[in-house]
Amino acid sequence: MRLNYWITSAVTTFLIASPVLSQTKSTVPPPTSSFGGIIPMMLIMFAIIYFLMIRPEQKKQKTRQTMMGGLKKGDKVVTIGGMMGVVHSVKDAVVVVRVADNTNIEFTKAAIANILTDNAEKNSTSEKAKDESKEVKEKK
Repeated sequence: MRLNYWITSAVTTFLIASPVLSQTKSTVPPPTSSFGGIIPMMLIMFAIIYFLMIRPEQKKQKTRQTMMGGLKKGDKVVTIGGMMGVVHSVKDAVVVVRVADNTNIEFTKAAIANILTDNAEKNSTSEKAKDESKEVKEKK
């Protein structure tokens, strides 16, 4: 049993060491590290991520900040929760929105989803009219 162990270990050592011992000097230079190929690939990947993800998000944040900075009394707004109203007053971080007669609600500026313009109101009212006409037709 012991002899079998020694024979297998000797054969294994020989098989592992033989490729290393049989190597001779060749004219082919050893391969260089591929670190020089990794850096350009990393730069390309970062550029792709920047232009597809980071830059558009920065543009959205910038337009949102300008919208919040331009918020003034009398603007028609929609909150994140879908509540529509008219801006009654604007403070540092708080916007008071009038949603009905004698009903004012305070929101943080971050709760304002967007400011409605005349074009958006016309589109929304025309869409509501189309929806109502469809409902009437369906009832008939």
